[in-house]
Amino acid sequence: MKADPALDRGRQAFGARSWKDAYVQLTAAERAAPLGVEDLEFLAVSAQLTSHDEDSVEAWARAYRACMDLGDVRHAARCAFWLAFGLVNRGAMSRASGWLSRAGRALDGEQACAEQGYLLLPQAIGAFEDGDLPGALEVFAEATALGERFGEADLTTMARLGQGRALVRMGKASRGAALLDEAMVAVTDNEVSPHVVGEVYCSVIEACREIFDVRRAHEWTEALTRWCDAQPDLVPYRGQCLTYRAEVMQMHGRWDEALEQARRACELLASPSPHPELGAALYRLGEVLRLRGDVSDAEAAYQRASERGRSPQPGLALLRLAAGAASAAVHMLNVALLEVGDPPARAALLLPHLEVLLAVGENDLARAACRELSGLAEVFDSSLLRAQVAHGLGAVLLAEGDPRGALIPLVEARLAWQALDAPYDQARSRFLLGLAHRDLGDEEGARMELDAARRTFQELGARTDLAFLARKVGGQGPGVAGLTGREVEVLRLIAAGKTNKAIGDELFISEKTVARHVSNILTKLRLDNRAAATAHAFKHGLV
Repeated sequence: MKADPALDRGRQAFGARSWKDAYVQLTAAERAAPLGVEDLEFLAVSAQLTSHDEDSVEAWARAYRACMDLGDVRHAARCAFWLAFGLVNRGAMSRASGWLSRAGRALDGEQACAEQGYLLLPQAIGAFEDGDLPGALEVFAEATALGERFGEADLTTMARLGQGRALVRMGKASRGAALLDEAMVAVTDNEVSPHVVGEVYCSVIEACREIFDVRRAHEWTEALTRWCDAQPDLVPYRGQCLTYRAEVMQMHGRWDEALEQARRACELLASPSPHPELGAALYRLGEVLRLRGDVSDAEAAYQRASERGRSPQPGLALLRLAAGAASAAVHMLNVALLEVGDPPARAALLLPHLEVLLAVGENDLARAACRELSGLAEVFDSSLLRAQVAHGLGAVLLAEGDPRGALIPLVEARLAWQALDAPYDQARSRFLLGLAHRDLGDEEGARMELDAARRTFQELGARTDLAFLARKVGGQGPGVAGLTGREVEVLRLIAAGKTNKAIGDELFISEKTVARHVSNILTKLRLDNRAAATAHAFKHGLV
C-alpha cells in the first residue's frame, strides 16, 4: 500500500513536538484510513496538548478497543488509564471512574505489571484528597516500586511526585521536597512522555507554593516557561505556566508584565473550553489589578474566579479594606478561615486577616493570628512566612502603642523582603517603620523610611497604597507630632465631647482600646487630662 503523506507528516510533527500540526495531520490521516494503536496514541496526546479534549478521549478509546481486539489487555488497560487521566483533569469524574473500572477488569488475572502500578495512582490520589496521607503515601510507594521494577519512567516519576506531595502535606517538607526534586530530574532529562511533563511541572510548583518555598517555586516556574516556549502549540500547560509567571512577576515588582501574563493565561485557559485552572488565572489577574488600584476590574476578576471555583479570598477582603469597609473584610476572612483547615490554606489567609483585624481595633485577635502564622512559619521552615510574621508582629505592636517594640520586627521584615526581591512588600514594611520612627519623635528616620516607601509605590503604580500613605502622614502639623493616625482620630473625637464608649462605637473598636489610645495621646502630648487634650485639638485646628 502507498504510504499516506498526512500520516508521515503527522508522525514527523509529533516527533518534533509540533502538536498542532501533529493533531491536524493525524486527524486527516485517520479520515483516509484507520490508524494503528501507536498512531492513535500520537493523535490522543497531540489533541490533549492542544486542548482538543474530547478528540483526545475518543482517540484513546479507539486505541483501547484496538488493543482489546488484538488481545493485548495490558496495553488496553494503559490506554484506558490515560483516557481516564485526561477526564479527571477536566473534572469528568464519573466517566473517568468508568474507564478505570474497565482498565481494572482488563487486568483481572494478570501477573504483576506496570499497568497495575498506573491503576494504583488514582487510588493514592483519592486517599490524598480525602486527607488519608499515610494511606496515600503507602500506595504511592507501591506504585513507585512497580515503576522501578518494570522500567516505567512515567509511572515512577508520577508516583514519586505523589510521595513527595504527601510528605509535604504531612509536615515533612524537607523529605518531600527532595522527592519533588528527584521527580523533576526525570523531567528535565527528558525521561518522561510529553503529556506527563506538564503535569509534573505544575504539580511540583503547586507543592512548592503549598510549603511557601519561594526559591523552588520560582526556579521550576522558569524551567516550565522554557519548556512551554519551546512548544508554542501547547495550550493547557502554557496557560498554567503564565499564571505562575504572573505570580512571580507580581512578587518581584514587575507588575506590567504580571498583568500581561495573567491576561494571556485567562485567554488561553478559557478557550476552546474553560480549563479547571481558569479560576486561578482570574484570581491572579484580580490580585495585580487590586494592587494597581483598578478597583472595578479587580472586583470583576474576583467574581469570575469565584464562578470558576476559586475562592476570591483574601484578595476581595483586602479590596474591601482599601475601600474603607473594614468590618465587611473581617467578616469575609472569618468565614474563609472557618472553611479551611489545612495549614497551607490557613497560612495564606492569616496576614490579611491580621491586617483587617487591626483596622477595626481588634488587636488581641490580630496578635493571635500572628502567633498562628509564626507556628506555621516554623513548620514549613519558610523565609516568606517568616517575613510575613515579622511584618505582622510589627504592625500589631505599632497598633498597641509600642513603636519602640515594633522597630526590631519591622527591620527584620524589611531585610527579609529585600532578600526575597519583593519590593512591594518591603515598601509596606518601610511604611510601618516610618510610622514607628515618627511615633518615637525621630522625624529624620521617619522621613527616610516613608520617602523610600512612597518612591517604591510610585514606581510600581500602587495607587491605593500611595493614597493610604498620604492619608496617614500627609498634612500633619506639629499639633499631632508623634501621634498615630488612629490616635489623631481619637483626639478629634475627644475634642468633639464624645465618651470612650461613643468613640469606640464610631471607630468600631473596644472601649478598652480607646482608653489605651487616650492614655497614649496624653503621654505623647504631655497633657494632664481630656480637657487639656480638647484645648490642644482646638489650638492646632484639628476640630
